[in-house]
Amino acid sequence: MSSAAWHARIECGDEVGAGFLVSARQVLTCAHVVQWDQTAAVSVTFPGHQELGSLTATVVVRGGWQGGDTSPGDVAVLELDREVPIAPARFAPPGAERGPSAPELVAYGFPAGYEEGALAVYRAVRGPLIADEWVQLQAVAAHGQPLADGFSGAALALDGQVVGMVTQIAGEPDLRVGRMLPTQVIARYWPELGELVPTPDHHLDAVRRLYTLVRRAVDRRADCDPDRLYRDAVGAFGPELPPGGFATLGAAAGYVQWEVPDAEAVTRFADLLQELLDAPPARPATASSWSPIVVELDHSGAGPDQVTVEVSAYREGQRRRVGSRRLPRSAVREYVQRSIDEAFTHLSSDAAELLTFVLPREWLNEPVAHWECGTEDSTPLGCAYPLVVVDRSRHRSGGLRHQLSRKWQKLDACPKARLHRVECDTTERPPSLRKRLREDDVGLAGFSFPPATARPHFDAGLNTPVPVLLWSRTGCSALRHEGRCSGQVFLDRLAASVADVPPAELPRHVMALRETANADEDPETHWANHVQLLWDDPRCFPEPAASLHSPVA
Repeated sequence: MSSAAWHARIECGDEVGAGFLVSARQVLTCAHVVQWDQTAAVSVTFPGHQELGSLTATVVVRGGWQGGDTSPGDVAVLELDREVPIAPARFAPPGAERGPSAPELVAYGFPAGYEEGALAVYRAVRGPLIADEWVQLQAVAAHGQPLADGFSGAALALDGQVVGMVTQIAGEPDLRVGRMLPTQVIARYWPELGELVPTPDHHLDAVRRLYTLVRRAVDRRADCDPDRLYRDAVGAFGPELPPGGFATLGAAAGYVQWEVPDAEAVTRFADLLQELLDAPPARPATASSWSPIVVELDHSGAGPDQVTVEVSAYREGQRRRVGSRRLPRSAVREYVQRSIDEAFTHLSSDAAELLTFVLPREWLNEPVAHWECGTEDSTPLGCAYPLVVVDRSRHRSGGLRHQLSRKWQKLDACPKARLHRVECDTTERPPSLRKRLREDDVGLAGFSFPPATARPHFDAGLNTPVPVLLWSRTGCSALRHEGRCSGQVFLDRLAASVADVPPAELPRHVMALRETANADEDPETHWANHVQLLWDDPRCFPEPAASLHSPVA
């Protein structure tokens, strides 16, 4: 890949600026470049990869810039509408721009008349940060390209590694000065940057662990007080809490990484956070604590569009049939909505409901968690209640029910289960995968792809007594490809999210993930928006599974 591939051109209304790719979908730029994003589209192009065309982007982080040249926090993070096959920018250690030889810094911007871009070469002026925010820049030569309109948001690179971002240009081209935000200041406004920038005082593994724990806490909506964690991490003689404290856990983590001289504070902060996340839940769930409402769907045999639907409720281990119909597929959702409401009348007032969709194997990827609660309530079912899917064939298999029940007895004795990853770049044959899942006694398996991508591999998980399977309904669509994909990113986030969750609690945990995704500014891009949970504990359904009949509507 060209070293210029990660440079980006950004347009928003009449504003044209620059930016740089920091992950497969994230671009850093100045807040003033995208200040009109509420009324104008934000488009991003990569001059080094013109075949990608123009990509739409959304502003997902704002640094607090209020307008004008002297307002701090002129930072924005954009999320692209899709991942791009470009290696993101790499970062130099903080302070590299102030080296003893006054190194040259190269900015890639888009001044008028240079849609493909132009280069400007500057140096950082030694001395303190201006207003504790900016590094002053000075041109290397009195000729050549000055910092002009179109350079705002450009990365300043030293030997191809980013040291900061252009935020201000001189009003007069002849002045040949400007200002940049160094990476450690950008991280104040976007703490996640701390994981990307090498900090010599901290081991990379310690920093990665810190931000992995922060993401897990955010995903779980853990009750963590960032101010208290900071005080405990730095101790009585450490730097005082900043005025106003920390708005987020990420802000506290970033401050410890960048502003606290004691390098061990990062490890102490991470240790304290892990202790909070590892604390056992006050009331862990067990199989007997769930009261399932079962929605069973199957082909009716009366035609390709006809579906047999049966809804039941379990109370004190006894199955109570609510209703059954043979319906055209278009009428199924409305009938299920009404029947679920009726099923709640069969549960005791203190019952922990569990919506369970028993589906044919070829329907396991149906978006049932996204079905609305009713005609007057648009809340997705998966955000209103714990909701799981079950494979109908193994729901009716006496042998697998017996093996699954024994597996759950083991899982109940364990506070947590490790996620076994089934990757889309696997070269393993399905029979080998099936053997490994059985020999490793896997209790929790995560797939980077939906069932249709590799049906034989998915069947290997379904035909062995693996009680819990998770995947993204919109995961990777191909096996054995090159490079990372959205499915593998999904597994990374999922592994961190469920690492300390008891398997019996997963339905509630996944419901919380779905709520978080649904509340996001752009739910479709949230990693957990399309999570599907197959959670199969036969002890919740003590009656033998009977054949679903085909009643006349």
